[in-house]
This record gives sequence, C-alpha cells and structure tokens, in this order.
Amino acid sequence: IADLIDGARPISLYLVIPPSDISRTKPLIRLVLNQIGRRLTERLDQSPTSRRHQLLLMLDEFPALGRLDFFETSLAFMAGYGIRAFLIAQSLNQIEKAYGEHNAILDNCHVRVAFATNDERTAKRISDALGTATEQRAMRNYAGHRLAPWLAHVMVSRQETARALLTPGEVMQLPATEELVLISGLAPIRATKLRYFEDRNFSRRVAPAPKLADGLYADRPVARSNDWGQFARLPDARLVRAEDLTGVDEDGGPQQQRLPGLANDATPRVGDADRAVQTALEDDDNVAADARAMEQARGLTPAARGYGLNEGSHGDLIPGLGS
Repeated sequence: IADLIDGARPISLYLVIPPSDISRTKPLIRLVLNQIGRRLTERLDQSPTSRRHQLLLMLDEFPALGRLDFFETSLAFMAGYGIRAFLIAQSLNQIEKAYGEHNAILDNCHVRVAFATNDERTAKRISDALGTATEQRAMRNYAGHRLAPWLAHVMVSRQETARALLTPGEVMQLPATEELVLISGLAPIRATKLRYFEDRNFSRRVAPAPKLADGLYADRPVARSNDWGQFARLPDARLVRAEDLTGVDEDGGPQQQRLPGLANDATPRVGDADRAVQTALEDDDNVAADARAMEQARGLTPAARGYGLNEGSHGDLIPGLGS
C-alpha cells in the first residue's frame, strides 16, 4: 500500500468489480479502501509534496459500497497527506441512503460537478447551491382618456428583484452537452462538456490498452517480507494420514472418509452392538424387528457401546478399551 505514494515508479491500482458481484465482494472492497485510507494517513509530513507521488482515489458509484465511517471523516484531512478523492454518484438520494441525511460528504468536496438530473430533490439542492442573481424589472403605466389623440400621462417604474441563477426545472432541462461546476470561493461555472475521444488534443494522449503477457511482468516490484509470514503454521503431522492425501480410489469414485486409526480392510467383530445394527437394517415395516432392535440397544452396557465404536487395527479411539 505504501508504494502508491512512496514507490520508485508511479503505480495505478484498479479494483474492477462486475455489477453482479458487488453485493458479494462489498466487504472485501470496503476492507481494502479502509486499509488504504488508514495506512497512508499514519505519518504527516511537513508538506504534501515531500512524498514522491500524489494519490487520486477515483470511486465510481461509491454509495454502492455502503457506509464507510473512516472514509467519511478522513475526507477532511486526506488532502494534507497528498491524497484526493474523486467521488461519483447518480444522485444525492444514493448518498443519503448510505450515509444518512446529515452527512459530511458534500461538505468536504472542494469541487462539485453536476449534470442534468431526474430527481427533484437533487435539482433543488443544485439550484440553491448556485445562488441568486439580481434582476431588474420595468413597469409602464399609461393614464388618460381612451379617445384622446395622445395619452396624458406615462409612468415607468423599475425595481430589482432576486432570481435563482437556475431554477430546479432549468437544472433538470440542462442539455446533454453542458455541465455545472461549483468551486469553493468562486462563482459557479456553466461549462460545455469536453469529451476526450472527440477532441484530437486529448485523443492523441490516450495510451493504448496494455497487452498482458505470460509470466512475470517487467515492472513487477520486488517481493518483500510481510509482518504475517512468521506466523504461518503448518498442519500437525499427526493429523495427516496417507488415506487423507488420496483424493479418489482406483475405480475413480470418491473415497469414503475414515476415522483416524481405522484400517482399510478392518473386519468388524460380531457382538451385541453389531447384532443390534444388523437387526435395525431389516424391513422398515417389520414392527417386531424394530421392537427387538430397541430392546437389544437398551440392554447394551456403556462398555459394550464403547467397544463397538473402538473397532480397528489400533483401537485408539477410546484409549484403554479393548486392550
């Protein structure tokens, strides 16, 4: 994670999640973003430019990840660590659904870009953010006899009134080629969208998609030790048996799981417990057989039951029994 801002070369990290897997991978993405935010804000340098690289977090459809408490509070001080966030949402309703009505997401955004919206609440919020302008209105009043060759009195009055720069209806009717840019401390800007794929000055600067090659990449960073490598534990050798390592039998079918210590060709001993099991395997509709099985099972002593469970070549399921 530290290589994002302190690496020898600039690094781009892409986390692309298909829409069908958002709900399933949401906890993992939330954990990654939370770890990045906490790891890169541990040490405050004298100047954000003292770090090798500046970091831009571009989160498309970020309300779909749910509420990120640390991310909401860290937006206020991430700029001091050389980190900026580019958040994209469809409407304010998505943000309020994830972070509540009184959230600090928009309060910590220095630049806000808005397009034509279909939501009335979002349009009204944008209209209020644009502010008002002073509009001058003139009124003329005519006085005199209607049959006179000219009117005796003409009165003109002018007054200044406040009007919204854009009403909510005008915000919803913005053309597809225009956008609104709101910057803290500056007047709002009504700009024309610049599509990079339509402008030759930008289309020439777009790099082609990289071609993935087999094997290791040339710019792959050197592997480093981690803090958790020394805590790796191997399974206990006493719990690993040869039969557990075999996946299938010779005939291709799945191998039945056996208890540890039970031989492959162990021949069960015929006893009271075996007779009870054999009786229970008789016809289900035979009421007399069921009654005999219950009587024999109740007549078994705990030692007999334990002896029946302790079959095998080693007899180590219940130590000390059957030896």
